[in-house]
Parts: sequence; C-alpha cells; structure tokens
Amino acid sequence: MKLSKFQAPKGVSEYFPPSSIQFEYVRDLLLQKAKNAGYSLIELPVFEETEVFTRGVGESTDVVSKEMYTFEDRGGRSITLRPEGTAGVMRAVIEHNLDKGQLPVKLFYSGAFFRAERPQAGRYRQFYQVGIEAIGYDDPEIDVEVIAVAENAFRELGLKQFTLNITSLGDSKSREAHRKDLVKFISNLNLDEATAQRARLNPLRLFDDKREEIKSLMSDAPLLMDYLSDESANHFNKVKSLLDSLNISYQVNPRMVRGLDYYTGTTFEFDHPLLGAQSGIGGGGRYDGLMGSLGGSDLSGIGFGLGVDRVLMACNAEKCLPTVIDPINLFIAPITQAAKSFSFKLISELRNSGIRCDMAYGDRGLKGAMKAADKSGAIFALVIGDDEITTGKCEIKEMSSGNIISSKLDVSDLISKLGNSN
Repeated sequence: MKLSKFQAPKGVSEYFPPSSIQFEYVRDLLLQKAKNAGYSLIELPVFEETEVFTRGVGESTDVVSKEMYTFEDRGGRSITLRPEGTAGVMRAVIEHNLDKGQLPVKLFYSGAFFRAERPQAGRYRQFYQVGIEAIGYDDPEIDVEVIAVAENAFRELGLKQFTLNITSLGDSKSREAHRKDLVKFISNLNLDEATAQRARLNPLRLFDDKREEIKSLMSDAPLLMDYLSDESANHFNKVKSLLDSLNISYQVNPRMVRGLDYYTGTTFEFDHPLLGAQSGIGGGGRYDGLMGSLGGSDLSGIGFGLGVDRVLMACNAEKCLPTVIDPINLFIAPITQAAKSFSFKLISELRNSGIRCDMAYGDRGLKGAMKAADKSGAIFALVIGDDEITTGKCEIKEMSSGNIISSKLDVSDLISKLGNSN
C-alpha cells in the first residue's frame, strides 16, 4: 500500500531554496539595522501562559477573541502560541528585572508567530516577524529611532513604494475625554450585538473594523487626535519635526488605531500598495501602561513588529532584491577518484579558512561536474584531475565571464587568487 505524502499544515509560510535565500537575506538585514541601533537579542518561548496575551494584548482585539491558538497542557495550564511579540518581551523584562538596570532596555527578536486566521495571500497562520522594543523613556527621539530603524531597512532593501502612516493615540487624559464623546456617538448607531460588545470593551476598535458598513457609520465619529492634551500634542509635534529632520516621509492618519489594545501615544504603520488587501508590512507604537498591566514597573515603551513574509513579498513585487545573494565562492569539479579524495580534503581546508565552497559528488564526468558548478551559482569553478594534483597547478574559471585565472593548488594561493578577483 502506497502511503500518501504528508503536507505542511494549511496557512503556514514555509521557505526552501531558492526562496529561503531571499527570506534569510531580508530577515538578516532587518535584524542588522536593529543591531546597528544598539538593540540586543532576546530569545523568547513560542508559547506563554494565556493570560500574558489576554491581559497584555486586550480582550477586545480580534487577536485575543478569535485568532489565538490556545490549549491546555498536561498540567492543566492554559497555554497560547505567541500571536505577537511585545507582551512576551514585557513578561521577560519583568521576570528577569531588566527594567531595574540601565535604561532604556533595547531588545530585538525574531521568529515564528501564530494566529488562527483564514489563510490568504500575505496572511498566514504561521508567519515570521522581526521586532524591537525600547523600554524606559518616553522621549520623542526614541519614537523616531524605532521608526527610522524600520524605514532605513526598507530603503536599504531597495523598497521605494511603501507609505509610513502615523498618528497619536494620546495619553490617559486625552483618551478619557475622547472616550466620553465616542461612547455617546456609538450609542446612537445601529450595531449588531457582537460589534456592540467589542465597542463596550474598547470603542476605538470600531475605527479598525474593515467592514464597509461600519466604516460608513464611523465616518463622522469624533477623532482622538482632536482631543490630545497639550503634552500629547507637543510630543506628537516633536515626533513629526524629528521625522522631517531625517527626511522620512509620512502621512498623518487620524483614524488609525491598529489591532492591539496596548497602543498609546505615537502609533505607526508601513503600508505597501502592491500587496493588495494585506498591505501592512510592519508597524508599532508606544505602549505606556502595558508593563504595569502585566505586574511590572510603570515604564513607558515603544516598539515595532515587521512582517518578514510581507516585506519579502513587497521586495519581489518591486523586483528590488539582488539577483544573486551570498553566492558560493568556489565550486570544485573532481574528474577522477584520486581527485575526488584530494578535493574533499581541499574544500575542508578552504571552509576552515572562511571560503564558501562546494564540490561535485557522485561519479560525474567533466560535463556533468561543470553543469553542477553552473547550477550552484558559484563565482568560480575549479576542475581537478590527476594532472593538477601532479603539477600542483590549476586554472580557476570565473563563471560569469569565462576568464581563466592561474593558481597553485594550495589553500593560501587559492584564497589569494579568489580574494583578488572578487
């Protein structure tokens, strides 16, 4: 009986060569920009106690109410696969007393996240993010630093068509004044019970509703930016001024609230027009009060989560990724058994010296070995036969041009010739 082939679960973003090479390139560049700005790695568990997310993210959000993968472990504890990164980071900061040391605490993370959503292009049940968090101060300069890390990464990837949307969700004084009028406005709307319940938990959620009928009902709703306290307004004006000083283009979107309840103050999102309905490639904002709600110090923080899957989709849509990414330096084609043994030892020594190299395996002739060299994408190819071993001399072929470089068949000379030709 023939067994059926296993398949990955539906809605998983899975990468393998050659797309995995592009994925790695995008992810690592995003991470490098975080490192350049002084952020340090935090490696988090992929599951947490469910309450970390219900308290941290907010019960009124779709993430908590509809999309979490929650299960009971063998000890009877409610466990949830992480749907986002910030709440877990806050839990770790509190647990390990990072907030008691030097401030701000600047952390970056990356990995897989999970949401039980209806799969579609750009929306997955397992997806990948790179995130950063800066905890401890509410300086406008930190807000702009976080935004600039993402913007600079997108620019270096070659993206040109994205848009940065920003807003301010104000401080507690601003939100309290706005909530009073917003609740009054919503009370006069004809809403279904589920939507009305969401509004009772957090009336701002209705601004994030994607249904056209709700958008129409909310078109005349009072906007939070019209209720900003002097302190919040001054903070937001400073953020805009700093963005201008860095020549970072943006547009103010007073209706943007994003999908998580913990956001306050400066909030932002990057959109890309070539991705269709799932146009967000990353975003974030300030979350004053989040740490306190999870039992920690009442410290301010700001961060972002960038969707590696969607950033890669945007790069492919704009065709801005390099044609060849991190190629093999040298591919060796041995054409005799003696040459195969010699080549195997040689590539080991070259790899130990930092040269990326590979060789043809199996009993291939010259034609087959050179075809393997071409498919490998290597910059240089080297054919080794009995003559090369006897004379200690060889010819290195530059694959793109066909040019031949003479060399001795030893590690130091090969490294010298490969380095000089790059």
